[in-house]
Amino acid sequence: MHRANRILDQLLTRHPELEHLRSEILRSFEILIETFTAGGKLLIAGNGGSSADADHIVGELMKAFRKKRPLQERVRQSLLKQYREEGACLIEHLQGGLPALSLTAHTAFLTAFSNDSKPDLAFAQQVHTLGRAGDSLLAISTSGNSPNVVYAAMVAKSVGIKVIGLTGHTGGRLASHCDVLIPVPEEETDKVQELHQPIYHTLCGMLEEEFF
Repeated sequence: MHRANRILDQLLTRHPELEHLRSEILRSFEILIETFTAGGKLLIAGNGGSSADADHIVGELMKAFRKKRPLQERVRQSLLKQYREEGACLIEHLQGGLPALSLTAHTAFLTAFSNDSKPDLAFAQQVHTLGRAGDSLLAISTSGNSPNVVYAAMVAKSVGIKVIGLTGHTGGRLASHCDVLIPVPEEETDKVQELHQPIYHTLCGMLEEEFF
């Protein structure tokens, strides 16, 4: 936790305009620790640039980010015992990861559901199908008012999934459906997104220190 706090301090030194969000970032970190420790996963939803952020976050969590992530010893031993040389190759190249899914990445599902049903419920449908109590949802919306992201948060709350909101300064409609909200102090979409990235990079770095 000490190292994780240092990573957060570094963020707030670089971006003093985010200092007032320290407790919200820490609470988000705690929720994610609880999720991953209990064997849960992180679902992430967003539109446009926030969709790209969702994919970006998955990339940082599912593989090494800033440091090496060796496999657990029991996995290493099992691979060696069962597969010998090929097992050694797997051990050399596989990395520890944290389970995360971008709800924007399932093109066939998104196009089929949007064509057959109500398009702005596509994220909500995935949360309903993929999510389980104990998971977390990171809901990203620069305005806080994206209907598909808000609906996803509503479904998440109804099934026992913790919701972390990452928005612009007002929080919009999403604010009332979050367990914790991180509303950065900007309004224009591009400026909001410029502050979202260092926040989620910081959370990814803090989680990597906690688990690896």
